Amino acid sequence: MKVIRSKGFLTLLVILFIVGFSTSARTLMGYSSIMSLISEPGTSDELPGETNPLFAAYPVCLKEHRQQTKDYVKAFSEKKRNYIIHIFNKGKKFFPRAIDILEKYDVPVELQMLPVLESEFNPNAVSHAGAVGYWQFMGELAQEYGLRTNGKYDERKNFSKATVAAAKCFRDQLEYFNDDILLAVASYNCGPGRVRLSIKKSGKADADFWDVKKFLPAETRKFVMNFIALNVIAANYDKFIDNKLDFNEAPKAGIVTVDSPGSKDSLQVTTVL
Repeated sequence: MKVIRSKGFLTLLVILFIVGFSTSARTLMGYSSIMSLISEPGTSDELPGETNPLFAAYPVCLKEHRQQTKDYVKAFSEKKRNYIIHIFNKGKKFFPRAIDILEKYDVPVELQMLPVLESEFNPNAVSHAGAVGYWQFMGELAQEYGLRTNGKYDERKNFSKATVAAAKCFRDQLEYFNDDILLAVASYNCGPGRVRLSIKKSGKADADFWDVKKFLPAETRKFVMNFIALNVIAANYDKFIDNKLDFNEAPKAGIVTVDSPGSKDSLQVTTVL
């Protein structure tokens, strides 16, 4: 009995070591925190995700853009893999704080990805145009939303205060662009005037991002696409880490009516369409 117990104990230790190592590795890569980046990771209510567990789910506010972006997101996830792991790990201490503030001001938590694109979480980042800090605010816009930019202390370099200002700014932008998050993100990059001009060029009063995309600067087009890509990867980070992110369309389950053998009655069955 002692020998059997010893072998069982050693087996248990090996199992615990393997599980512990796997968990530690994922934690070091930011897995545990990344999965809590958005309120409901992977929430999409899309049927393909139910039939294919590896299917890349889109956050609810971005799911309508799947067809236009899935190829881009797939390529981005492959080419930028090391960078994504690095920057998400760097963002572990920033994402939860951003989420709290964005939720407080009732704007999409997906906007938390903008400091990644704007500054890579570098408080001292300065653009060629003079934008400063985590969210790359220009001085005039920063002051409009309550940030002090004069003197030795520039609040654009304070993550919490700058995020509050960004949340207020996006609240206004979303209201102006009828809650179109992609137009609001585009506006943040190239300015609302440029986006309004692009809408006018499209000839559509209710134009969305895809209607105006070709009229926007190349930098803005890339900015918006990268914003989508980062959010989709965050929503599927476990699959991304395991190299199991599947962008192929999964078969959909549907109800069809067939004749039951040996019976005049029809039988409803679930099948793959």
